Amino acid sequence: MNFTYPHTIDSGHGEVLTFLRRVNGPSGDLLEVENRVQPGAGPPMHVHYLQDEVITVVQGRIAAEVAGQEPTYHGSGETVTFKRGVAHRFWNSGNDVLIGKGYITPPDNIEYFLGAIFASIKNSRSGRPSLFDSAFLLTKYKSEFDMVEIPALVKTVVFPIVLMIGRIMGKGKKFRDAPKAAK
Repeated sequence: MNFTYPHTIDSGHGEVLTFLRRVNGPSGDLLEVENRVQPGAGPPMHVHYLQDEVITVVQGRIAAEVAGQEPTYHGSGETVTFKRGVAHRFWNSGNDVLIGKGYITPPDNIEYFLGAIFASIKNSRSGRPSLFDSAFLLTKYKSEFDMVEIPALVKTVVFPIVLMIGRIMGKGKKFRDAPKAAK
């Protein structure tokens, strides 16, 4: 997929992410990003299997948690790094808007995946993506991303049934141009 930079996605529930530009570096491409997160908001526990994620706090306070560890807290000028393959989450632990700048490397399908997830969240009342969208995206891009809070039974039993019914109902049409998974 080709994107024009900068472009912004909004979850409608406290997270706004702007993809600033892709940069060719000596060790591969990286995608520069800026996020604005409302107090208490942030993504659930998730993992990027192929990407490293780095966030430097420009304004506010971020809480960062790696699965199985206690959260750490960081203020302006401090950097948090989430290594590929390590489940993590972060949230705005302050009272003001959290602004972070950073990058994701390699970008692979992160723009498409997060764009589709944010759009689904924005269209929901619950603040979560629809079951069909989750099933489609987490199945198609399982080599790249996972939402670790979704039970394995749901992913292996419920998701295939939801996908089959959703495709019969035509719900998959919006994903017809989805890029191939990176691996």
